[in-house]
Order: sequence, then C-alpha cells, then structure tokens
Amino acid sequence: MKEQSKRLGEDSIPSLMARLSIPAFIGMFVMGMYNIVDTIFVSYGVGPSGVAALSIAFPVQMILMAMAAMFGIGGASIISRSLGAGEQKNANKVFHQVIWLVVISSIFIAIITFIFLDPLITLFGAPADIHDIASDFLSLILLGAVFQTFAMAMNNIVRSEGNAKTAMLTMIISAILNMILNPIFIMGFGMGVRGSALATVIAQAVGAIWLLIYFLSGKSTLSLKGFSFRMDFPLIRRIMAIGFPSFIMMSAGSIVTVAVNWMLNIYGGTMAIAVYGIANRIASFVIMPINGVTQGMQPIVGFNYGSRQFERVMKAVKVSMMAATVMSLIAWGLVEIFPGLLVRIFSNDPELIAQGTTAVRFMLLAAPTIGFQIVCGGLYQALGRARISFIISLMRQIICLVPLLLILPQFFGLDGIWYAFPLADLGAFTVCLVIMSKTWRRIFKNPEIV
Repeated sequence: MKEQSKRLGEDSIPSLMARLSIPAFIGMFVMGMYNIVDTIFVSYGVGPSGVAALSIAFPVQMILMAMAAMFGIGGASIISRSLGAGEQKNANKVFHQVIWLVVISSIFIAIITFIFLDPLITLFGAPADIHDIASDFLSLILLGAVFQTFAMAMNNIVRSEGNAKTAMLTMIISAILNMILNPIFIMGFGMGVRGSALATVIAQAVGAIWLLIYFLSGKSTLSLKGFSFRMDFPLIRRIMAIGFPSFIMMSAGSIVTVAVNWMLNIYGGTMAIAVYGIANRIASFVIMPINGVTQGMQPIVGFNYGSRQFERVMKAVKVSMMAATVMSLIAWGLVEIFPGLLVRIFSNDPELIAQGTTAVRFMLLAAPTIGFQIVCGGLYQALGRARISFIISLMRQIICLVPLLLILPQFFGLDGIWYAFPLADLGAFTVCLVIMSKTWRRIFKNPEIV
C-alpha cells in the first residue's frame, strides 16, 4: 500500500481534513466559478433566452452527473474500505468495474437523448422561443458525455486513495480552460450557446485525459494492470447500491429542475426561467465548497471504518460538520445582505435583476442547514449504509420540494416557487437530525451490525 493511503489511518484528523478538504474545496470553488462565468458570458452574449436555454438543458447534464456520481462514489466507498482493510486486489477490481460502468452508461444515455432530443426539450418545460437554442446547446454537450462522466467518476476514485491534489488539479485545469474558451467561442466566433457547449466538451475531454495519464503513470495506489473486460455483476450491485443515493439525489435535482421550469413557464415565462438559471448558479456556488469538505471527509471515514478505528471516524465527522456549517452561515449572510449585487454580476436587465433578487434571497433563506444535510448524506455513503443515504437523498428534492412546488404557487403565484426551497431545506434538515441521533450510537458502538 502506498504512503498516501497509509496516512489516512495514521495522520491527525485535523491535518488530514485540511490536506484532503482544502484541495477539494479549491477544486469545487473553481468549478463553481466556471458555472458562474459561463452563465455571465451566455447572459451578455446571447441574453436572458440563452440563460433560460441553459436551465432547460440542465436536467440532461444532471442525469449524466448522477450516473458518474453513482459509480464514482459507490466505487470510492468500497475502495477506501478495501484499502483500509489491506485488500489491494479487491480495490483494483472495483476500480476496473467503475471504468466499464462509466463508459457504457454515458454512451447509452447520449444515444437515447439524441434520438428523443426534441420531445425531451419540450418535456423539460421549454417555451417555444428557446426550444431551438436549448437543442443547439444539448446537441454538442452530448458529444462529450463520456468525458464528463469519466472525469467526474474518476475524481471520486482518486480521492478514495487519499490523493486530493490530483482531483483538485483536474477540476482546476478543466474549469480554467473552459473559462478561457467560453468568451472566444461565444463572442469571438459568434457561436452563442453552441460556443459554450463546445468549450465545455473540450475542457472535459482534457480533464479525462489528464486523469487517464495519472492512472497510467503508476502514481496511483490503484492499477490498470490486469484490466478485465468481464463484468462482475455481484460487485456491480454493491457499487450501485452504495452510489444509488447520489444518483437519486442528482436525478431528483433533474426532476426538480423540470418541475420548476414547468411552473415558471406557467407563472412567469422565459424571463422567470432565466431568473431561476441565475439563482440556481448562485445556489450551486454556495453548495460546491461544502461538497469539497464532504469529499475530503469520505476517504478518511471509509479507510478508518475499514480498519476499525472508530474514534477517528467520529472525529472526522465532527470536524466536517463544524466546517460545513460555518461555510453555510457565511454563504447565507452574503446572499441575504447582497442579493441584488450578486444578480447584477450576471445581467444588466432591470426586470431580470428585480426578479432575481427576490428569487435568490428566498431560495437560500435556510442555507445554514445545508452543510449539515450534505455531510450527513456523505457520511452514510462512506460507511456503505445505502438505505439511510437513500432516504436522505430523497428527502429534500422529492419528498419535500416537489409537493411544495406544486402547492405553494396556487396561493402565492410566482413567489410561491421561491418559498418552496427554504421550506424543503428545513424539512430535510429535521429528518437528517433525527436519523443522526437514532443511528450514530448504534453504528459506532455496534459496528459488527454493518
């Protein structure tokens, strides 16, 4: 076992959290910046209709990310615990299966989406005036589906062996390249949203190649030697069972986006959909750094749980909870104090700024609870507790948010859509708190039941 993995079970927890979370935080921060910069260029280069088209296309991108997360996080959880238990051969076997799953699933989704592209865009709630723009964007994005899913899944695998810097560099390289190419293609070549899509595909391809070189170089604890073309279905079921909550959470995000777009089309039209596109980018920017903390925590939890060092696991979770909550509070303060300023970064359209200020403020009203929810879900995935993680992943997006999206606009109109988000956050936070209080002692005092 290489030194980078051994440190997961030996170094101090605060030191490990800093070493693993800070690179993940930086990587996620840069990715969040890319999403914002991309939206800014589309907003100024194409207008509100371009931003609305990005929002309409987002569900397909979420499905691709959901597949990558399912295989990447599910595989990473097993790999971390296998390395902690000294089972190198099993870790490599899981790694090989994840590669197969990512490639096959991404190609399948891309083909199916291409075949049904026009009806899907209509299903996603696109008004007639942005249907063609959304189609132009998605057509190109699908060409890079395999690069997107490979890079995202392999980043989770790299973190599972304790090498957060390589994962960080992958995200930084892709994001910076994307930010450079966006203005060139969108404004310089006058390609509009197709330019944004092309920049994204090129950046993702470079990130995927970077990771492949890393695994081939021998720097990884994992090895491509003996790569098998055979599918191990019992192992695949384990990978999918653990990663399934992530798939549900991101797929639920896709469903929620479709539901929001439909309701916005009814109560506000294209401008309201553009507002949501901007507000959603700001919300994602808030969440991404918190995901970085969780990603830093998961290999520590998985490795030390596998090696039965339960005190180290509990300490890692407590440190992560504190860091994520502090970050949530800072983000909440900035959004509530400067909502209009944040929206003005994206557009100078007075109507979009007015609606966007209200939307951002209400959507993130319960942001202080977000950090706890994300870390809670990440903990149970790292422990291999698929059922609990599945419940947590469903709670906010499907069980709480979708009914609220359907009910509240009946009473409050367009504002009711924005009110639904903080109420869903509060409901999910309450459920996470109950689950943690009921399972924490049982898991760590009776680990043989897992």
